[in-house]
Amino acid sequence: MTRTLTPPTWRFSLVLLAALAASVAASAQTKTGTTFGQFLLIEPSASVAAQGNVGATARTDALSTYYNPGALGFQTASNVGFSHSTWLADIDFNHAAVALKMGSASTLSLAVTSLASGDIEVRTPDQPLGTGELYSVQDLAIGLGYGRQFTDRFGAGVNVKYVRETIWRSSAQTIALDAGVIYELPFRATLGASITNFGVPASFDGTDLRIRFDQDPDTFGDNDNLPAALETEEFALPVFFRVGMSYPVQLGDSRLVLAADAYQPSDNSNSVSVGGEWSYADLVFARAGYQDLFLEDAEGGLRVGGGLKYRVSGFDFAFDYAWADHGSRLGATQRFTLGLGF
Repeated sequence: MTRTLTPPTWRFSLVLLAALAASVAASAQTKTGTTFGQFLLIEPSASVAAQGNVGATARTDALSTYYNPGALGFQTASNVGFSHSTWLADIDFNHAAVALKMGSASTLSLAVTSLASGDIEVRTPDQPLGTGELYSVQDLAIGLGYGRQFTDRFGAGVNVKYVRETIWRSSAQTIALDAGVIYELPFRATLGASITNFGVPASFDGTDLRIRFDQDPDTFGDNDNLPAALETEEFALPVFFRVGMSYPVQLGDSRLVLAADAYQPSDNSNSVSVGGEWSYADLVFARAGYQDLFLEDAEGGLRVGGGLKYRVSGFDFAFDYAWADHGSRLGATQRFTLGLGF
Protein backbone atom coordinates (compact mmCIF):
# COMPACT_ATOMS: atom_id res chain seq x y z
CA MET A 1 0.00 0.00 0.00
CA THR A 2 1.46 3.35 -1.03
CA ARG A 3 1.75 6.00 1.66
CA THR A 4 1.11 9.59 0.64
CA LEU A 5 2.76 12.85 1.62
CA THR A 6 1.04 15.09 4.14
CA PRO A 7 1.14 18.90 4.52
CA PRO A 8 3.35 18.70 7.64
CA THR A 9 5.90 16.81 5.55
CA TRP A 10 6.08 19.65 3.04
CA ARG A 11 6.48 22.16 5.85
CA PHE A 12 9.30 20.02 7.22
CA SER A 13 11.17 20.28 3.92
CA LEU A 14 10.94 24.06 4.03
CA VAL A 15 12.31 24.07 7.57
CA LEU A 16 15.24 21.91 6.42
CA LEU A 17 16.06 24.30 3.58
CA ALA A 18 15.98 27.26 5.96
CA ALA A 19 18.21 25.39 8.41
CA LEU A 20 20.70 24.64 5.63
CA ALA A 21 20.97 28.31 4.71
CA ALA A 22 21.27 29.39 8.34
CA SER A 23 23.88 26.77 9.13
CA VAL A 24 26.12 27.87 6.28
CA ALA A 25 25.71 31.60 6.91
CA ALA A 26 26.00 31.62 10.70
CA SER A 27 29.32 32.44 12.32
CA ALA A 28 29.26 30.72 15.69
CA GLN A 29 31.92 31.28 18.34
CA THR A 30 34.56 28.59 18.18
CA LYS A 31 35.12 26.50 21.33
CA THR A 32 37.88 24.24 20.05
CA GLY A 33 39.28 21.94 22.71
CA THR A 34 36.51 22.48 25.26
CA THR A 35 34.71 19.11 25.01
CA PHE A 36 35.48 15.52 25.87
CA GLY A 37 34.62 12.45 23.81
CA GLN A 38 36.31 13.66 20.65
CA PHE A 39 36.40 10.07 19.38
CA LEU A 40 32.67 10.48 18.71
CA LEU A 41 33.57 12.77 15.79
CA ILE A 42 35.56 10.10 13.91
CA GLU A 43 33.29 9.11 11.03
CA PRO A 44 33.29 5.31 10.71
CA SER A 45 31.95 4.51 7.23
CA ALA A 46 34.61 4.26 4.50
CA SER A 47 31.89 4.76 1.90
CA VAL A 48 30.77 8.10 3.34
CA ALA A 49 34.27 9.17 4.39
CA ALA A 50 35.51 8.86 0.80
CA GLN A 51 32.82 11.36 -0.23
CA GLY A 52 34.00 14.02 2.20
CA ASN A 53 31.79 12.64 4.99
CA VAL A 54 28.62 13.98 3.39
CA GLY A 55 26.40 11.66 5.42
CA ALA A 56 23.24 13.65 6.18
CA THR A 57 21.29 11.73 3.51
CA ALA A 58 23.25 8.43 3.60
CA ARG A 59 20.86 5.54 4.24
CA THR A 60 22.25 2.44 2.57
CA ASP A 61 23.42 0.43 5.61
CA ALA A 62 23.75 0.23 9.38
CA LEU A 63 26.87 2.43 9.41
CA SER A 64 24.80 5.28 7.92
CA THR A 65 22.99 5.67 11.24
CA TYR A 66 26.14 7.26 12.72
CA TYR A 67 25.55 10.29 10.51
CA ASN A 68 21.76 10.35 10.67
CA PRO A 69 19.58 7.98 12.73
CA GLY A 70 16.81 8.76 10.24
CA ALA A 71 18.59 6.29 7.94
CA LEU A 72 17.01 3.51 10.00
CA GLY A 73 13.69 4.33 8.38
CA PHE A 74 15.07 3.50 4.93
CA GLN A 75 16.84 0.19 5.57
CA THR A 76 15.60 -2.32 2.98
CA ALA A 77 17.01 -5.37 4.79
CA SER A 78 18.82 -6.35 7.96
CA ASN A 79 22.57 -5.78 7.71
CA VAL A 80 25.76 -5.52 9.71
CA GLY A 81 28.89 -3.45 9.14
CA PHE A 82 32.38 -3.25 10.61
CA SER A 83 34.89 -0.45 10.09
CA HIS A 84 38.55 -0.21 11.11
CA SER A 85 41.09 2.58 10.92
CA THR A 86 44.60 3.13 12.20
CA TRP A 87 43.91 6.70 13.22
CA LEU A 88 46.33 9.57 13.78
CA ALA A 89 49.38 8.66 15.90
CA ASP A 90 48.67 4.95 15.29
CA ILE A 91 45.55 5.01 17.46
CA ASP A 92 43.30 1.98 16.91
CA PHE A 93 39.71 2.86 15.94
CA ASN A 94 36.91 0.33 15.43
CA HIS A 95 33.17 0.66 14.84
CA ALA A 96 30.55 -2.05 14.42
CA ALA A 97 26.83 -1.63 13.76
CA VAL A 98 23.87 -3.88 13.05
CA ALA A 99 20.43 -2.90 11.76
CA LEU A 100 17.55 -5.35 12.22
CA LYS A 101 14.31 -4.92 10.28
CA MET A 102 11.21 -5.09 12.49
CA GLY A 103 8.36 -5.34 10.01
CA SER A 104 8.09 -3.31 6.82
CA ALA A 105 8.66 0.18 8.25
CA SER A 106 10.67 -0.10 11.50
CA THR A 107 14.30 -0.92 12.22
CA LEU A 108 16.32 -1.43 15.41
CA SER A 109 20.08 -0.82 15.58
CA LEU A 110 23.01 -1.53 17.86
CA ALA A 111 26.37 0.20 17.45
CA VAL A 112 29.68 -0.07 19.31
CA THR A 113 32.61 2.34 18.90
CA SER A 114 36.01 1.86 20.50
CA LEU A 115 39.28 3.76 20.41
CA ALA A 116 42.52 2.63 22.01
CA SER A 117 45.82 4.49 22.18
CA GLY A 118 47.98 1.54 23.15
CA ASP A 119 50.61 1.82 25.88
CA ILE A 120 52.23 5.25 26.36
CA GLU A 121 55.23 5.98 28.57
CA VAL A 122 54.60 8.15 31.61
CA ARG A 123 56.89 11.19 31.57
CA THR A 124 57.25 13.92 34.17
CA PRO A 125 59.30 17.15 34.41
CA ASP A 126 61.65 15.35 36.79
CA GLN A 127 61.84 12.21 34.61
CA PRO A 128 61.44 13.38 31.00
CA LEU A 129 62.76 10.06 29.65
CA GLY A 130 60.04 8.09 31.41
CA THR A 131 59.21 6.78 34.88
CA GLY A 132 58.97 3.16 33.80
CA GLU A 133 55.18 3.26 34.05
CA LEU A 134 52.78 2.98 31.13
CA TYR A 135 49.31 4.46 30.66
CA SER A 136 46.67 4.30 27.94
CA VAL A 137 43.54 6.03 26.70
CA GLN A 138 40.43 3.90 26.14
CA ASP A 139 37.18 5.29 24.69
CA LEU A 140 33.90 3.42 24.30
CA ALA A 141 30.40 4.23 23.03
CA ILE A 142 27.47 1.79 22.88
CA GLY A 143 24.28 2.94 21.17
CA LEU A 144 20.78 1.54 20.72
CA GLY A 145 18.60 3.06 18.01
CA TYR A 146 15.13 2.91 16.51
CA GLY A 147 13.88 4.33 13.22
CA ARG A 148 10.66 4.30 11.23
CA GLN A 149 9.56 5.21 7.72
CA PHE A 150 6.39 7.25 8.23
CA THR A 151 5.64 7.79 4.53
CA ASP A 152 7.22 6.55 1.31
CA ARG A 153 9.46 9.64 1.41
CA PHE A 154 9.93 10.52 5.07
CA GLY A 155 11.78 8.66 7.82
CA ALA A 156 13.05 9.52 11.30
CA GLY A 157 15.15 7.85 13.96
CA VAL A 158 16.72 8.23 17.40
CA ASN A 159 19.74 6.68 19.06
CA VAL A 160 20.61 6.60 22.77
CA LYS A 161 24.21 5.83 23.66
CA TYR A 162 26.46 5.32 26.64
CA VAL A 163 29.79 7.17 26.35
CA ARG A 164 32.91 6.57 28.43
CA GLU A 165 36.38 8.05 28.14
CA THR A 166 39.19 6.59 30.26
CA ILE A 167 42.65 8.11 30.73
CA TRP A 168 44.91 5.80 32.75
CA ARG A 169 42.98 5.19 36.00
CA SER A 170 40.39 7.98 35.69
CA SER A 171 37.30 8.15 33.54
CA ALA A 172 34.23 10.20 32.63
CA GLN A 173 30.95 8.73 31.47
CA THR A 174 27.57 9.99 30.37
CA ILE A 175 24.50 9.34 28.23
CA ALA A 176 23.91 11.02 24.86
CA LEU A 177 21.13 11.24 22.29
CA ASP A 178 21.24 11.30 18.48
CA ALA A 179 18.19 12.17 16.36
CA GLY A 180 17.65 12.70 12.66
CA VAL A 181 15.23 12.86 9.75
CA ILE A 182 15.47 12.15 6.02
CA TYR A 183 13.02 13.35 3.38
CA GLU A 184 13.02 12.36 -0.29
CA LEU A 185 11.77 15.22 -2.44
CA PRO A 186 9.45 14.54 -5.42
CA PHE A 187 12.18 15.60 -7.90
CA ARG A 188 14.55 12.84 -6.66
CA ALA A 189 16.70 15.04 -4.42
CA THR A 190 16.97 14.03 -0.76
CA LEU A 191 17.22 16.24 2.32
CA GLY A 192 18.58 15.15 5.69
CA ALA A 193 19.25 16.68 9.08
CA SER A 194 20.59 15.28 12.34
CA ILE A 195 21.90 16.30 15.73
CA THR A 196 24.31 13.96 17.49
CA ASN A 197 26.05 13.72 20.87
CA PHE A 198 23.42 15.76 22.69
CA GLY A 199 24.00 14.74 26.26
CA VAL A 200 24.76 15.50 29.88
CA PRO A 201 28.17 17.00 30.76
CA ALA A 202 30.50 14.76 32.74
CA SER A 203 33.54 15.10 34.96
CA PHE A 204 36.49 12.77 35.43
CA ASP A 205 36.93 10.65 38.54
CA GLY A 206 39.30 7.87 39.54
CA THR A 207 42.31 6.88 41.59
CA ASP A 208 44.60 9.21 39.64
CA LEU A 209 42.75 12.10 41.29
CA ARG A 210 43.25 10.80 44.84
CA ILE A 211 45.95 12.73 46.69
CA ARG A 212 47.41 13.35 50.14
CA PHE A 213 46.87 16.90 51.37
CA ASP A 214 48.29 19.21 54.01
CA GLN A 215 45.56 21.70 54.83
CA ASP A 216 47.92 24.16 56.50
CA PRO A 217 51.61 23.72 55.55
CA ASP A 218 52.64 26.50 57.95
CA THR A 219 51.27 24.68 61.01
CA PHE A 220 53.38 22.00 62.68
CA GLY A 221 51.87 19.13 64.64
CA ASP A 222 48.65 18.85 62.64
CA ASN A 223 47.78 16.02 60.24
CA ASP A 224 49.79 16.79 57.13
CA ASN A 225 48.73 13.64 55.23
CA LEU A 226 44.98 13.99 54.83
CA PRO A 227 43.30 11.83 52.17
CA ALA A 228 41.70 14.08 49.55
CA ALA A 229 40.46 14.08 45.98
CA LEU A 230 40.82 16.55 43.15
CA GLU A 231 37.63 17.54 41.35
CA THR A 232 37.66 18.29 37.64
CA GLU A 233 35.27 20.61 35.86
CA GLU A 234 32.39 19.14 33.89
CA PHE A 235 33.02 18.81 30.18
CA ALA A 236 30.31 18.80 27.54
CA LEU A 237 30.14 16.38 24.62
CA PRO A 238 30.86 17.68 21.10
CA VAL A 239 27.29 18.29 19.92
CA PHE A 240 27.17 18.14 16.13
CA PHE A 241 24.40 19.48 13.87
CA ARG A 242 24.44 18.28 10.27
CA VAL A 243 22.12 19.17 7.39
CA GLY A 244 22.55 18.24 3.74
CA MET A 245 21.18 17.39 0.34
CA SER A 246 21.99 14.75 -2.27
CA TYR A 247 20.89 14.31 -5.88
CA PRO A 248 21.21 11.18 -8.06
CA VAL A 249 21.80 11.20 -11.82
CA GLN A 250 21.20 8.02 -13.84
CA LEU A 251 23.70 7.50 -16.68
CA GLY A 252 22.64 4.29 -18.41
CA ASP A 253 24.00 1.39 -16.35
CA SER A 254 25.98 3.78 -14.15
CA ARG A 255 24.78 6.24 -11.53
CA LEU A 256 26.22 9.44 -10.10
CA VAL A 257 25.16 10.83 -6.71
CA LEU A 258 26.26 14.34 -5.72
CA ALA A 259 25.93 15.56 -2.13
CA ALA A 260 26.70 18.50 0.13
CA ASP A 261 26.52 18.84 3.93
CA ALA A 262 26.74 21.86 6.22
CA TYR A 263 28.06 21.35 9.75
CA GLN A 264 27.57 23.32 12.95
CA PRO A 265 29.59 21.77 15.81
CA SER A 266 29.47 23.04 19.37
CA ASP A 267 33.26 23.07 19.69
CA ASN A 268 34.42 24.42 16.35
CA SER A 269 33.53 26.74 13.49
CA ASN A 270 30.90 25.99 10.86
CA SER A 271 31.98 24.32 7.63
CA VAL A 272 30.70 22.67 4.45
CA SER A 273 31.64 19.38 2.80
CA VAL A 274 30.94 18.19 -0.74
CA GLY A 275 31.33 14.83 -2.42
CA GLY A 276 30.06 12.33 -4.92
CA GLU A 277 29.81 8.65 -5.77
CA TRP A 278 29.89 6.98 -9.18
CA SER A 279 28.69 3.40 -9.45
CA TYR A 280 28.30 0.86 -12.23
CA ALA A 281 25.48 -1.70 -12.04
CA ASP A 282 25.53 -1.31 -8.24
CA LEU A 283 28.71 -3.44 -8.24
CA VAL A 284 31.70 -1.10 -8.53
CA PHE A 285 31.98 2.28 -6.78
CA ALA A 286 34.36 5.25 -7.06
CA ARG A 287 34.11 8.14 -4.62
CA ALA A 288 35.69 11.53 -3.94
CA GLY A 289 34.98 14.57 -1.82
CA TYR A 290 36.36 17.50 0.12
CA GLN A 291 35.66 18.05 3.81
CA ASP A 292 35.61 21.18 5.99
CA LEU A 293 35.42 23.88 3.34
CA PHE A 294 35.52 27.37 4.92
CA LEU A 295 36.73 25.93 8.24
CA GLU A 296 39.28 28.17 9.91
CA ASP A 297 42.68 26.44 10.34
CA ALA A 298 41.43 23.29 8.57
CA GLU A 299 43.95 20.46 8.17
CA GLY A 300 43.73 18.80 4.74
CA GLY A 301 40.30 18.02 3.34
CA LEU A 302 40.66 15.77 0.27
CA ARG A 303 38.95 12.35 0.49
CA VAL A 304 38.96 9.54 -2.10
CA GLY A 305 38.04 5.87 -2.16
CA GLY A 306 36.06 3.09 -3.73
CA GLY A 307 34.17 -0.09 -3.10
CA LEU A 308 32.79 -3.39 -4.34
CA LYS A 309 29.44 -5.02 -3.75
CA TYR A 310 28.21 -8.48 -4.77
CA ARG A 311 25.45 -10.93 -3.91
CA VAL A 312 26.10 -14.60 -3.10
CA SER A 313 23.49 -17.16 -1.97
CA GLY A 314 21.07 -14.48 -0.84
CA PHE A 315 23.67 -12.44 1.07
CA ASP A 316 24.95 -8.99 0.03
CA PHE A 317 28.66 -8.52 0.63
CA ALA A 318 30.32 -5.10 0.49
CA PHE A 319 33.87 -3.81 0.86
CA ASP A 320 34.72 -0.11 0.98
CA TYR A 321 37.97 1.84 1.30
CA ALA A 322 38.67 5.51 2.02
CA TRP A 323 41.82 7.64 2.11
CA ALA A 324 41.71 10.98 3.91
CA ASP A 325 44.26 13.80 3.90
CA HIS A 326 44.76 15.57 7.26
CA GLY A 327 47.46 18.00 6.17
CA SER A 328 51.25 17.95 6.10
CA ARG A 329 51.62 17.89 9.89
CA LEU A 330 49.19 15.04 10.60
CA GLY A 331 49.50 12.98 7.42
CA ALA A 332 46.74 10.72 6.08
CA THR A 333 44.42 8.06 7.44
CA GLN A 334 42.73 5.06 5.84
CA ARG A 335 39.43 3.34 6.60
CA PHE A 336 38.33 -0.19 5.71
CA THR A 337 34.71 -1.26 5.94
CA LEU A 338 33.08 -4.67 5.52
CA GLY A 339 29.32 -5.07 5.18
CA LEU A 340 26.89 -7.97 5.07
CA GLY A 341 23.20 -7.77 4.19
CA PHE A 342 20.79 -10.59 4.99
